[in-house]
Amino acid sequence: MILPVVLYGCETWSLTLREERRLRVLENRMLNRVFGPKRDEVPGDWRKLHNQELNILFSPNIFRVIKTRRMRWAGPCSTYGEKRGVYRVLMGKPEGKRPLERTRPRWEDNIKMDLQEVGWGGMDWIELAQARDRWRALGNAVMNLWVP
Repeated sequence: MILPVVLYGCETWSLTLREERRLRVLENRMLNRVFGPKRDEVPGDWRKLHNQELNILFSPNIFRVIKTRRMRWAGPCSTYGEKRGVYRVLMGKPEGKRPLERTRPRWEDNIKMDLQEVGWGGMDWIELAQARDRWRALGNAVMNLWVP
């Protein structure tokens, strides 16, 4: 029940490292509450599960879900024309200059990073999304990607 609420609209997010860390902490806290403490056999004491143990027990990582949804949504967005509002917001370039300090990653930058993680980097993702079979295969590859 909590995961759909947390991930509402995640297709449009452009995550920073700080936000990713906060989501990872939230996921680990939720999993600790769900699975509860574990009793060690040798000393007989109760202890919290380590993050690696939680990842083994619950395989759908929150970042895999976010990346898969982002890729699934990027397919139809690539077919929209420039007159559609969604296309202009996600793909368009806003007027003016970006700030000089470290800039926040754009949605399109996250799509390109996801493609590089899977090994499909360097390709134009809009053309890749036009071929639906290849795009579906890419979505499956992102879902099977191991995220630390």
